Amino acid sequence: MSILSFFHYHIIILNNTQKAYLQLHIAVLLYGFTAILGDLIQLSALVLVWWRVFITSISLLFLIQFGQNIKKLPKALILKYMGIGVLVAIHWICFFGAIKYSNASITLVCLATTSFFTAFLEPLVLKQKIKSYEILLGLLIIPGMMLVVNNTDVSMLLGIGIGLLSAFLASLFSSFNKKLVDEADPMSITFLELGSAWLFISLILPLFFMNNEAVFMPSGSDWLYLIVLSLLCTTFAYVISLDALRHISAFAATLTINLEPVYGIILAWLILKENEELSMGFYIGCGLILGAVFSYPFVKIRFGKRIED
Repeated sequence: MSILSFFHYHIIILNNTQKAYLQLHIAVLLYGFTAILGDLIQLSALVLVWWRVFITSISLLFLIQFGQNIKKLPKALILKYMGIGVLVAIHWICFFGAIKYSNASITLVCLATTSFFTAFLEPLVLKQKIKSYEILLGLLIIPGMMLVVNNTDVSMLLGIGIGLLSAFLASLFSSFNKKLVDEADPMSITFLELGSAWLFISLILPLFFMNNEAVFMPSGSDWLYLIVLSLLCTTFAYVISLDALRHISAFAATLTINLEPVYGIILAWLILKENEELSMGFYIGCGLILGAVFSYPFVKIRFGKRIED
């Protein structure tokens, strides 16, 4: 029995919404660990992402039985998934680039602003009415983000800018995935998106090495970190999070994923000792951002809305 089959077998007693949130929380824990691995791996962001999507795509080939279901999909749909994959690639490059230019904790907090972007982008992509309370919750993140910026060393500001761009791209591809997630099975979608991410990075990689003397081949512990990053924190986490999108909105999913800073920052304390280089103002800002996350279910109840579309 594969790990995915084992996972689905043991949560079959839950209803669809409960199962979706359990899947997301497991994925979020793994995503939080992704930032730690990104800090530990001694490769440039572009090379790191190339190896990540390469290893992941190889593993998915076996899980999708070498694309039997993909062959049945319309070419136009395949191209749409591949386009989303390019967005995923740029998002990950920005994410790991932000870690290199700042640190894991700051990058994870930047990623929490994804809900702000999603409040605007999801209704545009899905052609739905913009919900005022989602806009309000998204705006509540801004004061927290301002505190984070004001209490961060100036040398890390570039990392914050790249991290915010990463958050925007995460919102964009999440909204497009919500629109197309029912058109194919999650495994095939994941392969098409991550496979196209690998193709895209492979095309720009030669240009990168023309102007840089970065290392391409991993060495030592980097191999272990890359395998964990690719197979557990990408293949497994990405597939179950895509499956969860079938039953909850992209905005609700994004707010759940905003718990990633909680897991990630705790891991950064324990593994990277980043609490020693961050001020109290940073953590107050982080608390304000997470406050918007935790208030979401209560706001939903207050407005009498369903979580599912």
